[in-house]
Parts: sequence; structure tokens; C-alpha cells
Amino acid sequence: MIREYRELTRKEMEAADRAQTPVIIPLGALEQHGSQAPLGTDAIIAEAMCRELKKQLNEKEPDADLLFFPVFQVGLSIEHLDFCGSVSFSPETYYAMLKDVCLSLKRHGFRKIIFLVCHGGNRAHVDVLSREMRGQGLYVFALSSGAFSDPRVQATISCKNGFDFHGGEMETSMVMAVDEKLVHLEDSEAGYPAFHKQFSHIGISGSAALNWVADDWKTKEGKPIGIGGDPKGASKEKGEIILQVSAEVLVPAILEIVHFRVSE
Repeated sequence: MIREYRELTRKEMEAADRAQTPVIIPLGALEQHGSQAPLGTDAIIAEAMCRELKKQLNEKEPDADLLFFPVFQVGLSIEHLDFCGSVSFSPETYYAMLKDVCLSLKRHGFRKIIFLVCHGGNRAHVDVLSREMRGQGLYVFALSSGAFSDPRVQATISCKNGFDFHGGEMETSMVMAVDEKLVHLEDSEAGYPAFHKQFSHIGISGSAALNWVADDWKTKEGKPIGIGGDPKGASKEKGEIILQVSAEVLVPAILEIVHFRVSE
């Protein structure tokens, strides 16, 4: 049965098969997403992804035992702090917080934790934490939300939008699928990776990389805008496709974790 962690009583939690029941912990963020999308974009997407995952999991395997943890509204967003409204934990604080949650769950007998990463900046900490927790008998899985490379998702990007990244058309569309009133497309400005153009062999990721900060992304006029791509083509319909496909991609992995039996 798929249930909300925070809605269970202590008695209900004591009765749960905690060792075999995964806890899904969605990780959002509170950071700038350009002029058109809300600061809470990643947390809003995380909430929408959880709803879509529950729907698809109930259709596939309604008897699956899963607990959904509340969405973390703030994450590791140090790359965005030069833009007004962005809030971030320090790397040390964020890691310690995630670790404390894992250890609290472990103390009560949970052995399988799934971090649903809805802000890319949170992923590195989850990967390191997963390795550390394995040594303590806890299985920490990392699932990335947003199947942005899936052909069905790529097909939603407007033909003139050559590069879509943080705060671009795809993320803006996902927010519009939740509430169109939260997005102000009339204020949209396109962003380009201006800083990295000076390098021939160094990118923002890959085998030779310099990690980016939001100021690296500028308009064609050179104004820091902090997003990649052009959000103007975003729509509710595109966002619904992206959310549906993104959940569909993750469901098989989640069910595999459900069926994975840990020794007690």
C-alpha cells in the first residue's frame, strides 16, 4: 500500500514492515528560475512528480508497500545565491541533514531509502551519502526526476530553442502543468552559457568540466539571467507530457527496489 509517511500514527508505523518498505524522499530547492518561473520550481515539480508516481504505481502494482516522505523545500543551491530570493544550505549542513534523516530512519528499522532528486545540485551529496550508508547496512538509492533526455520529452522543446537547461522551457512547462498562474511567460528571457564559450575543451559537465554558477548564463545582451534556453515556448500541455514520461521512466526502478529483499 502506498502511504504518506507523515500521515501514519506511531502505532501504524510500528506495525509496518519497515525493513522491506522503501521510503521515498523528494528533494526540492528554493532558488531562482529566471524572470518567469517561481523560486519554488523544483519543490513544485517534486510534489507533482510524487502525485504522478503514486498514480502510475497504483496502476501498475497497487499492493506495493511504499512510504512517501514530505518534500524538502530547500536544498543545495549555492550556485544561485547571487540571484535574489535563492536560499541554500551550506554543503556541510545539507549533507549532515540528509545523513541525520537516514540515520533516524535506520534507527526505526528502515533499510531502503529512495532520494527522488528534483534539483540537480542535490545529486552529488546523495551519491556520496549512498556510499557511506552502505557501510552501515542502509541502502540509499538515487533517482533523478525529469527524463529530460528521453526523446518524448525532447520532442516538446520548441524548434528554435537550441539548448534547454535550468529554468528553461521544460522546467517552466512542468510548473505550468501544476498551476499556470505561477508562471509569467511575458517576462521570459533566454539564457546562454556565455562564460564557457572561452573554453574549447572544458564544459559544464563531462570528462573535462568547470562547474557552473548561475551568473554564467546570460542573455544575448550580456545580462546575467541564470537560466539556459528560451522558456517562451513553455505550455501546460508540454509539462503534462514531461511529468508523465518522467514518472513512467522511474516506476520500473521503484518497483525493483520494492521487490529487493534485504536481510533482517
